[in-house]
Amino acid sequence: QWLLLDAELLPWSAKAEDLLRSQYAPTGSAASAMNRQARQWLDQAAQRGLDLGNLDETFAARTIAVDGYIAQYRRYCWPVRSVDDLRLAPFHVLAFEGELGLARPHVWHLELIDRLVAADTDLLLGTERRWVDLDDADSVAQAIAWWHAITSSHSEGMVVKPQDGVVTRSRGLVQPAVKCRGREYLRLIYGPTYTEPANLQRLRARGLGRKRALALREFALGYEALGRFVEHQPLYRVHECVFGVLALESEPVDPRL
Repeated sequence: QWLLLDAELLPWSAKAEDLLRSQYAPTGSAASAMNRQARQWLDQAAQRGLDLGNLDETFAARTIAVDGYIAQYRRYCWPVRSVDDLRLAPFHVLAFEGELGLARPHVWHLELIDRLVAADTDLLLGTERRWVDLDDADSVAQAIAWWHAITSSHSEGMVVKPQDGVVTRSRGLVQPAVKCRGREYLRLIYGPTYTEPANLQRLRARGLGRKRALALREFALGYEALGRFVEHQPLYRVHECVFGVLALESEPVDPRL
């Protein structure tokens, strides 16, 4: 008997130490140094009576943004001295002996995961969730308020999924999941100062159609690969789908989308 879970290994730093050292930490250090130097120059210019316009407010806001950026990535880091310091957060049962879990509704997944977490709270982390009726304005408002609350408390955000595991419409598959990250977490994706009006305008002009289409094709191929594996088909049949996913992953698309 076996069980295949979709899960996240924590902390971030355990699996992305190189990324932290080569990207996030240097960016934060460089931005902090730049802001400190700019602050000194602005103070000197003000003492000389020069008209700085709104530069003082601009760099004050950037300092706050950079501090938030540094604090954000540090929240996902803690010392890992052994495997006992790792935590695993499961959120989906992909498959198990004889059946695809993806075909089952999400309530089934979450109830099973709750049972797994209860059996080993030292290793496993549970996932908060909310059920939202999109035809009920109060239900939607409560979900939005909850999202604001958790992202204000330093959560990465939430993932929105339909109630059924796999949903199709007349035009094909519906996106199985959409990440809705919080304002502060997005500084790690788009940079410390992405919230400045000019940067937001540029980001809003992005075209996401290609990224969405690739995601759906990858999901369909992954679903087919799991189905073939569960049916004990020859591995080359499974690998056909896996290589298709790898080919799609190699398509030149901005990963920040």
